Amino acid sequence: MKKGPFFIFTAVVLCLTARTAEAQQGTTAQPSAQAAAAAAPAMEKAASNAAFPGWLMTGKEKYTVANTHSHNDYAQSIPFWMAWQEKFGSIEADIFLQDGRLFVGHNREEIKLGRTLEEYYVRPLANCIEKNNGHPYADSGRRLQILIDIKADSVNALNALVALLDRYPALEHCPNIKWVISGNRPAPSLYTTYPSFIAFDGILGREYTPEALSRIVMMSEDLRALTRWNGVTGLPAADRSKIEDAIARAHGQHLPVRFWDAPDTPAAWKELIRLRVDYINTDHIRELATYLNEPAP
Repeated sequence: MKKGPFFIFTAVVLCLTARTAEAQQGTTAQPSAQAAAAAAPAMEKAASNAAFPGWLMTGKEKYTVANTHSHNDYAQSIPFWMAWQEKFGSIEADIFLQDGRLFVGHNREEIKLGRTLEEYYVRPLANCIEKNNGHPYADSGRRLQILIDIKADSVNALNALVALLDRYPALEHCPNIKWVISGNRPAPSLYTTYPSFIAFDGILGREYTPEALSRIVMMSEDLRALTRWNGVTGLPAADRSKIEDAIARAHGQHLPVRFWDAPDTPAAWKELIRLRVDYINTDHIRELATYLNEPAP
């Protein structure tokens, strides 16, 4: 996709906005230990009633930016902030653990860029929480799912994530934020051993015990496991039936669905909505937000 003058201008404005917000809020958004301890009981009570797993799209609801997932968000020109600006419902970061630190990237070569999860996602989100009185967005009803795709060393990387978030209590106790683990996950039998603010992305079609299911908040799958549809031609009837059956099984467990490696065009988005896919996976943040925000014809 070509990045014309308007895209570059918008990116600069967003970047300046993000930096200004962080500057106004200081270099850290961590509340004092005393304040965090005082707020924790009320927030934990609210968290017990939090709306995770997310809502299910049954065909009656209107799709909004709450149904969007920023795939490999760290690859965007302005990670986190671009999806946040559009009020996305889910943002993804792939992580590697190296030398005790969590880096974002799709492979180990990208670790050389020095981008840490704390700098690119945790600290900006903590700033948003502080600015918005304990919520990720100014609209206190909006939720945000942070999907953490662990690329290697599942147990140690997840333990490092928990230790990192322990330094940001507001991010652990906020009922409108959920940290969802995908990719190289621990064994499902271990899911219930992690803190309540950690949830898991299930694999669509896999069987789980009731205990493991209690910690799963979404089902995901590679769409190519069900169809070779390219998003341009019509979806074959046999493939449609397979996809609809898979979604119905997840919805029967009250779990929303996301497909990765799906075609990422307006025509494909329209078809995924018809299929009632709950989270639309995209690399095109602004284009999908515009598509969903446009009035229905």
